[in-house]
Amino acid sequence: MRRVSVAGISGSGKTTFARSLAEALGVPFVELDALHHGPNWTEATAEELRARVEAAIAAAPDGWVIDGNYRHKLEDLVLAQADTFVWLEPPLRVSLPRLARRTWHRWRRQEELWHGNRELLRNMVGLKGLFAWTVRSYFRHKREIPAALARNPHLHVAHLRSAPEARVFLAAASRPATSGGQSPGHVEKEQS
Repeated sequence: MRRVSVAGISGSGKTTFARSLAEALGVPFVELDALHHGPNWTEATAEELRARVEAAIAAAPDGWVIDGNYRHKLEDLVLAQADTFVWLEPPLRVSLPRLARRTWHRWRRQEELWHGNRELLRNMVGLKGLFAWTVRSYFRHKREIPAALARNPHLHVAHLRSAPEARVFLAAASRPATSGGQSPGHVEKEQS
């Protein structure tokens, strides 16, 4: 496990998890949101994002952990080069309160996210807001991720549905590799 793609909806804990996993594996952490969002919340085109991700992967030949989704722009670019896919899928009743706490904290503190961007109230509410988008993403992932995994049968898959499962995975990944060369965080393809 050296090249890991971590996916999940907003509030699933993917950035925190991916940072911790990258540290445990001793590889760079790449946050797709930072590559996608420019100043004033401008979005990279598919071509721009692909070029940025390709450069990040090329800069880390010994491994990486990439956090984020963006399959609509990247297609299978990350998955084709990953050896492991971690899908964080806690229930919405867990993710939405996490998202609310995180967003409220960022907004109140005017925390800078990427390239000078900060949480804006107008981006949080309404049918196009972050919370509605998160709910739609939850159901979209249930449709799209299995199809993406079917196109990439080489991947080892960890489908983690709770914080305790994520902690166990991270603890296993933090242990040194076994004599067989596989890290204890090694997982087999999930059978559906």
